[in-house]
Amino acid sequence: MAQQIPYAGLGSRHSDVMLASMTDKQKFADREALAGPIEETQSFAPKFGADGLLPAAVTDVQNGQLLMLAFMNADALTKTIATGEAWYWSRSRGALWRKGATSGNTQRVVEIRTDCDQDTIELVVEQTGPACHTQRRSCFYRIVETEGDAVKLVIKK
Repeated sequence: MAQQIPYAGLGSRHSDVMLASMTDKQKFADREALAGPIEETQSFAPKFGADGLLPAAVTDVQNGQLLMLAFMNADALTKTIATGEAWYWSRSRGALWRKGATSGNTQRVVEIRTDCDQDTIELVVEQTGPACHTQRRSCFYRIVETEGDAVKLVIKK
């Protein structure tokens, strides 16, 4: 049985949240053993893709702006829950990385949400500095527009 431990890493309004400590054997609930439909359960049973990854949409706690989309494996999600800092899996480098480890542009996780079937998560964060490697606040700074038959990108101001 998992031991209950206090956790304050998800922000002051969540300081009373209790998370089960995760064992090496089983980090999340077993989806096959859930008593009811995944859409109604209170068990956290994320569905990682065949590649072992889970998409993570990252939004700003202040205004809801979409900052970035990244991927997490089970280790990155576990570290994020345990530390309250955003950890991701770099598909290009094939390695775990903590947001801001080299740039200083960190993400303190205020809340973790999951979608209805738990195959995508949202990290609501306090962003320090720009979220994008281009030094923009958001990675979503271009708008797709059409002009006749042509499709082009316009930089959002």
